[in-house]
Amino acid sequence: MNDHYPFVLTGLPYGTGALEPYLDAETVRIHHDRHLKSYVENLNRALKDYPQYHCKSLEWLLTHTGSLPPAIREAVKNNGGGVYNHNLYFSMMAPPGQEPGESTLRAVEKSFGSAERFRQEMKKAGLSRFGSGWAWLAACPSGQLKIVTTANQDTLLCTCLTPLLPLDVWEHAYYLKYLNQRGDYIDAWFHIINWKDVESRLGRFLL
Repeated sequence: MNDHYPFVLTGLPYGTGALEPYLDAETVRIHHDRHLKSYVENLNRALKDYPQYHCKSLEWLLTHTGSLPPAIREAVKNNGGGVYNHNLYFSMMAPPGQEPGESTLRAVEKSFGSAERFRQEMKKAGLSRFGSGWAWLAACPSGQLKIVTTANQDTLLCTCLTPLLPLDVWEHAYYLKYLNQRGDYIDAWFHIINWKDVESRLGRFLL
């Protein structure tokens, strides 16, 4: 997407059916083409009459929301966060079949004890987020990996953590296929993680 206003809807890096059978094509299409598109449009609408912010990047806007005019502060925070989180979410999924590389697996085992323990903790975090929000695999400045959650469309940009892998647990991410069974959706999501990009984002901590 453009790194400044007007922001545009970024295309998917795979076809809408590429995540089958774990995530159905209709859910991917509606989630991307409607939900994410709405966040982009609402973000642009909020910024339209404020040209002084048209050259600012999305990350700048989200890390300086406190300095924005009160009239647009919440709209930028919520919709900008929706754009940022969803762009990362869609890019960090991939057609089934990827496995974590050796360096990523070592980092996961160092932080959680085992890959299975990581999956358990990530699922626990996703299930524990009440209402709408996200579970994240993130890296501390030391390189230690941890799992955290955020509410609604809050991001990790104002924390010391580097987001590596986001799990969207808003109901619109899974309801068509999994109804209210969030745990089944999370179990399926583990099969469509883009581990190559996780390793790329983790790279500077592996040096």
